[in-house]
Amino acid sequence: MKLNGSRSSTPKHQESRSISRVSGDARRLAELHARIRACTKCVAAGYLERARPIVAGSIRDRIAIVGQAPGAVEMTVGQPFSGRSGAELRRWLAEAGIDEDHLPYRTAITKCFPGKSPKGGGDRRPSPAEIALCGPWLEQELAILRPQVIVLLGGLAIDRFWGKVPLETAIGRSRVKDGVTYIPLPHPSGASRWLNDPGHRQLLTRALRIVRTEVRRLRKTSGREAFSAVAEHGRYKTGLHI
Repeated sequence: MKLNGSRSSTPKHQESRSISRVSGDARRLAELHARIRACTKCVAAGYLERARPIVAGSIRDRIAIVGQAPGAVEMTVGQPFSGRSGAELRRWLAEAGIDEDHLPYRTAITKCFPGKSPKGGGDRRPSPAEIALCGPWLEQELAILRPQVIVLLGGLAIDRFWGKVPLETAIGRSRVKDGVTYIPLPHPSGASRWLNDPGHRQLLTRALRIVRTEVRRLRKTSGREAFSAVAEHGRYKTGLHI
């Protein structure tokens, strides 16, 4: 007999709590996205003339892509990875088994277009001060989302989550920390010459194989969860994203 009067947990009660948690997290993420999109910290600090923070994804996404910063096309369209770099990234993702209809959560170290580099050859690299101002947003995103895999796209993201190392020592490898698998990828920008080296191209191919392996693992997990839902409750549990 339970002195506190609580009832024993049943599969139905457990599923109800799980659905309630996901619903609550979805609401928290939507509220966070609204606050991010309203952010003007870098404008107020004098780093940007105009703020338009860009972020996209669902609470059910189990893979998150962390890039460097949106580009000029993203600033206009309002969606991450919409320009030429984004098109190349989507080709990479397709090679790893992720199609256009199942794009992962997409965010970046900084959320606004930083402008073109004064030296030419691509976009300006966000300053340490801008990264610091934007950092809490990314921390809150990942805390709510709790992704199982984080793809680190480019040097800034790799520096933040992997450590400051040459790209060739990180690309083609993965690392698990606190239950999260981190997979570094080079930036797909055409301004980057890193991929001109055939050896670096081989490292990219190896990295995409790692992504594909993780995608397959997550899909197997989804299949087991769906089968369990059918067996216990007679229906399919929807909304299982990779």
